[in-house]
Amino acid sequence: MTSSDHAEPSASTTYKRLLSYIKPFKKQFAYAIAGMIGYAITEASFAALMKPLLDGSFVEQDRQAILLVPIIIILIFVVRGVAGFASTYYMSWIGWSVIKQLRKEVFNKYLTLPTQFYDNASSGELISRITFNSQRVAQAASTTLTIMVRDSLTAIGLLALMFYQSWQLSLCFLIIGPIIGLIVDRVSRQFRAVSRNIQDSMGEVSHVIQEAVDGSRVIKIFGGQETEENQFELVNERNREFNMRETAIRALNVPVIQMLVAIALAIIVYVASSGGITDRLSVGEFMSFVTAMLLLFQPLRRLTSLNSQIQNGIAAGETLFATLDLASEQDLGTQTLLKPINTIEYKNVGLQYIHDKPAVLNNVSLNINAGETVAFVGESGSGKTSLVNLLPRLYEMNEGEILINGVPITDYTLASLRESIAYVSQDVMLFNESIANNIAYGSASAVDEATLIEACKTAHAHDFIMQFPDQYETMVGENGVMLSGGQRQRVAIARAILKNAPILVLDEATSALDTESERKVQEGLEALMQTRTTLVVAHRLSTIERANMIVVMDKGNVVETGTHTELMASDTHYRRLHQLHSDKP
Repeated sequence: MTSSDHAEPSASTTYKRLLSYIKPFKKQFAYAIAGMIGYAITEASFAALMKPLLDGSFVEQDRQAILLVPIIIILIFVVRGVAGFASTYYMSWIGWSVIKQLRKEVFNKYLTLPTQFYDNASSGELISRITFNSQRVAQAASTTLTIMVRDSLTAIGLLALMFYQSWQLSLCFLIIGPIIGLIVDRVSRQFRAVSRNIQDSMGEVSHVIQEAVDGSRVIKIFGGQETEENQFELVNERNREFNMRETAIRALNVPVIQMLVAIALAIIVYVASSGGITDRLSVGEFMSFVTAMLLLFQPLRRLTSLNSQIQNGIAAGETLFATLDLASEQDLGTQTLLKPINTIEYKNVGLQYIHDKPAVLNNVSLNINAGETVAFVGESGSGKTSLVNLLPRLYEMNEGEILINGVPITDYTLASLRESIAYVSQDVMLFNESIANNIAYGSASAVDEATLIEACKTAHAHDFIMQFPDQYETMVGENGVMLSGGQRQRVAIARAILKNAPILVLDEATSALDTESERKVQEGLEALMQTRTTLVVAHRLSTIERANMIVVMDKGNVVETGTHTELMASDTHYRRLHQLHSDKP
């Protein structure tokens, strides 16, 4: 999902929303503003000092002016240094505090978004939003705001001095102002459009890099280096082109505006030098005016070049705010799911992931009693995993309802519902932590070593863990890369055992195990299942022969149910599947 999926907010609306994050830091902002005002005053003061410096010290040879002016110069630059530090430091402090808060909010939003959002999203793009985009927002929130406020105050102070010295000469700036405003407005629209393209292209770059890193083994074995190089060259060049477009717009914008300002300055110098107006000005007053005029050039130049950074920040802010405005998982339940779990009922359940695609589940109804083990079998794509994923509300059904103890699961709080479910999927996710921390992941309280070891023994993970030099403190690497597939799966099973939830969901939990390991783990799981209600998505049908009920699925429909013995007794869909998957002739 990109920012183009949303109605485009106005730039002012986005920037106001961004600035609203500064409200908690009013004290620091007041310090920064005070520093900016002090800095602006020193600029105007230095220009104003030209009059007593020239008229008093050099023309009139006033002894008091000769002594005081050097001291005032030193004081001006002392105040300038302190004020400049205060404005820069506090605005930077505010800016990074804002970006920290934004990153926190976006990260927390990622944790609450529905599973289906991640099915359709690029992880590279999501990472880019919270890293690259947030950096641009930081510039708009701190650096650009500092320059905008400080240089605006400086320009106002210098213009005020110029009008005080000669309002006639100063009117030239008022003539050129509207022309500059029109150019800035037109360029702003182009900056935002190009900036969005840059952000999207950075997401593509991040996505290709992440796929290359995650799929390094596949790339090497299947000789995909050239394919990946070409793909990266494509997105990398696209990013370069968009950045060059932005550079071209910025490069044209600044000199055009500077030329207009230079024309105004040239007119002022000509008029002032041609007599008439300058006859009424002393040498000191005229030099004070010219000094203010020259000092004005720098803040005006920074203000005109600032526009591109502001537009970049606004475009980045639009993307971040669009993410924050996404709907989180619905958690409207008010009841707490408590033990014991007596019944689980699927009632006319239907599921469709994509609106214009066929449904993956059709009118499924099931009754599961406490302590039962229910196995779901069927060919790939029959809806087995989708059906069990509805129980912890990883997806939301389109039709029907699921009830636990006679209460719809949507009436329970998500926290209490998921607290009652332990889940082991075929795609094991391990964090780059120690084995012990991965097994105890999510535990509300500290887990004692004996309990941890007992869970690992049940999962037949203890023996291989003890063979590592660091044993339970062994780091597993990113997504458990330091462990074999079977070892990762046994760690995941130990994590589910340790949770000790009344409902156990096993989605092909032993698919990565060899026959001997599977036999050992199956013994541990069967002991665990005796006191729990278990839903098993079966990969090997031989592992679910002792299930209380086998649910056979085909194309999203339940085609038959029964025990292994009942289903094998006649020419059923299950019997044909069993014969197909059986190692026996």
